[in-house]
Amino acid sequence: MANYLLVHGAWHSGACWERVVPLLAAGGHRVFAPSLTGLGDRAALLGPEVGLDTHVDDVVGLILAEDLTDVVLVGHSYAGLVVSAAANQVPERIAQLVYLDAMVPEDGESAADVQPVTRSLIDLALRSESGWRVPPLPELPPPAGLFGVTDPADLAWLRTLLSDQSVRCFQQTVRLDNPALAAVPRTHIHCVVGVPEGVVRRPVAALQPNGTPSQVWELATGHDCMITMPVDLAELLLKLP
Repeated sequence: MANYLLVHGAWHSGACWERVVPLLAAGGHRVFAPSLTGLGDRAALLGPEVGLDTHVDDVVGLILAEDLTDVVLVGHSYAGLVVSAAANQVPERIAQLVYLDAMVPEDGESAADVQPVTRSLIDLALRSESGWRVPPLPELPPPAGLFGVTDPADLAWLRTLLSDQSVRCFQQTVRLDNPALAAVPRTHIHCVVGVPEGVVRRPVAALQPNGTPSQVWELATGHDCMITMPVDLAELLLKLP
């Protein structure tokens, strides 16, 4: 039995994993899909002080509170930074890091460093009336859609899950200075349909930090694959050692 901890990306909520959770749980695994502070069912907690460090504390706090070990820690999109920094704090509890169409940072990098297009969102937020709110990205024509979602029913549901994010989430940097972090196996899952213009995916090195060959899988769908291709995503996650 594994412990799957699914961490959503920017603007989303833990509910976005609704179609994946039962598929993993059916195999007898424990599955956690929390909403990060200030988002989803915790949107009332949003404020300018909420940042990347807040979300890292959310994840580490859950792992410690539940005394989880052998954790398959999945970070989608922005949450690639969150899970990286969380694993840096408790590497002995992490069985696998999964970067799901995610930002993959180096030590000392922010979201804006990993994904430069994010800088424009930061600038807009700083110039806005609030000075810190970052609204969800706009819907684009297919196949990009809204985070890769184009089906009308799925779009209607997704819109109910989205809320503003604090600019501090994109400004704060990750701390990846624990030597034990390098030993944690990594898997990268890339969604390859409808990638918006300006979004850049860093190439994955041939070898993981632990010296073993990198594992990269692709899903022929848009960014929010947990909504558009939940069965295929769950099958990949269940294949992890």
